[in-house]
Amino acid sequence: MSHKSKGSNAERELLHMFWSRGWPCLRSAGSGSMKYPGPDLLAGSQDKTRRVAIECKTTKTNKVYLNENDINQIKEFSAIFDARPWFAVKFLRKEWLFIMLEDLEKTPTGYVIDQKKAELRGISFNELISYDK
Repeated sequence: MSHKSKGSNAERELLHMFWSRGWPCLRSAGSGSMKYPGPDLLAGSQDKTRRVAIECKTTKTNKVYLNENDINQIKEFSAIFDARPWFAVKFLRKEWLFIMLEDLEKTPTGYVIDQKKAELRGISFNELISYDK
């Protein structure tokens, strides 16, 4: 399976998780490859009080690197759309973790988060959908 299809499958997994919990969700295929800013996923509560824009990554290692453009795009889109930006990561054989962008560590070329810090700072899917705005 290609790296791209693994990422797409991971995004679809999250999309189904949101819908199964009553959160309408859509996936933006090709996000990051167009001139307009856009998240991998956009979801909202049925009561229309919450919107989340999510950049997703999966990894077999214990660190995830994001480029500056990925973070800038989700920040820009979230500001325009009035959504809360989140970074979602799934480490090998672990559940999804959702991390606030402020908890990512800045590097010279982008951002990084390791598994231990993600587990300390991140929240679960259930916590995300019940998180107060």
